[in-house]
Amino acid sequence: MSISVHDVCWSSGGLMIVDGISIDVSRGKTLGLLGPNGSGKSSLLRLICRLRNVKSGVISLGNTDIAAMPRLDIARRVAFVEQQATTEAQVTVLDVVRLGRTPHRGPLSPWTAADDAAVNAALHHVGMPERAGQLWHTLSGGERQRVHIARALAQTPSELLLDEPTNHLDIQHQLEILALVSRLPVTCIVALHDLNLAAMFCDTLAILQRGKVVAAGAPEDVLTGELMSRVFGVHAHVERSAYHGRCHVQYRL
Repeated sequence: MSISVHDVCWSSGGLMIVDGISIDVSRGKTLGLLGPNGSGKSSLLRLICRLRNVKSGVISLGNTDIAAMPRLDIARRVAFVEQQATTEAQVTVLDVVRLGRTPHRGPLSPWTAADDAAVNAALHHVGMPERAGQLWHTLSGGERQRVHIARALAQTPSELLLDEPTNHLDIQHQLEILALVSRLPVTCIVALHDLNLAAMFCDTLAILQRGKVVAAGAPEDVLTGELMSRVFGVHAHVERSAYHGRCHVQYRL
């Protein structure tokens, strides 16, 4: 396994936010994290990249417990794309993407050809090499998300975590971002709200409710009318789409 989470718990202010979660993600696969607001998706992502420390349980990268890994080693291996980031500084796309090389460089290290190669490859992955000199504040929301992903890819990670990468984007950019993520040659965990987008682009799904995993597996096995009612409080019918071949949720009023 690339990422393994075993019986992990984390609490804040006396409230259990992540409550005994166990999930595994195979190398090169994409796992979609789904669940109502407050179900623990964002907290779990932060635990996996050790921005927070588990209360109990074990999170492993490969065969190594992250609690035993130096933070710099984790930063070189795991990239995290948060929901939204903004800045008022007059920075270019290239400036932002170059930040992804920070874990690989010492405070006095010169910029190298390897750094250039990683940044250029990241910009090509997201289809924005011609935008390298463009100022950040002139980009659209979808373009900014692409740049955030490019910054993460410049880290040359083996694992990529994304927290609501399609938040506040129009449907065209949602589809473009998730199609991009699904093609990346890394292991991905992506937190999403849209069940149909998750079914289209994720290999497996994990449904969270009140800090627990209540269902996990292939989208067609996980997304059922009974689960829609029990977890999300909506009536829905799930069928296989004749258009893209994946399961599709139809909501009932």
